[in-house]
Amino acid sequence: MLVAVIGLGTFGAKTAVRLYEKGAEVIAIDKDQELVDKIKDRVTHAVALDVTEERSLRSVHISDVDVAVVAIGDSIENSIMAVTMLRKLGVGRVIARATSTLHEHVLHEIGASEIIKVEEEMGEIIASKIVAPHVLQRYNFAAGYSIVEIKLGKKFEGRTLVESKIRQNYNLNIVALQKKVPFISEDGKSAYRIDINDCPMPMDVIEADDIVVLVGSEKNFNKLFADLAEG
Repeated sequence: MLVAVIGLGTFGAKTAVRLYEKGAEVIAIDKDQELVDKIKDRVTHAVALDVTEERSLRSVHISDVDVAVVAIGDSIENSIMAVTMLRKLGVGRVIARATSTLHEHVLHEIGASEIIKVEEEMGEIIASKIVAPHVLQRYNFAAGYSIVEIKLGKKFEGRTLVESKIRQNYNLNIVALQKKVPFISEDGKSAYRIDINDCPMPMDVIEADDIVVLVGSEKNFNKLFADLAEG
């Protein structure tokens, strides 16, 4: 996959590097040569150019990318111009960062495929960590619904999935269990391996350190979080 990341501030640079680490070919673009120099050894290609100029974008064959991420956060005008140019040059999937509701609306109108609201999403993450510290990861996949990785701790320790009554009491579905399984390494030392059970059965037992993957609505998760907080 070939991805262009436009705007190499903190958010854009992190996105570019993580994409590259995950195996994508990444073209990192910013008009600031200093920001480009900082990232050039951590992506496939980094270039300093003005993304509001069509000729500049054509020079890096931007129409060949599978996805473009417009991570510009300090100039709404440049963000809008970049999305406009990318759509004009035939980039099929354009993901753009919005810094306000109006900005989001304009990006939708000019053809952005997806909108990222970094500040809003970070606020949600921080709030979730405060209210539900036992949650390790949360993935929103539809309005009001999430997949959550969570440690259920002492409250459910030693119970089978049937005995936990998570589905009956919270209307949440357990879709996977991750366990730390002890073993003896080749050099005779005690170690652990990660065992993922992606088809948990009713009689599988939940241990305190297990990571449980649940899917359900925000309303039902909040009920579970409240019960866990009470201990």
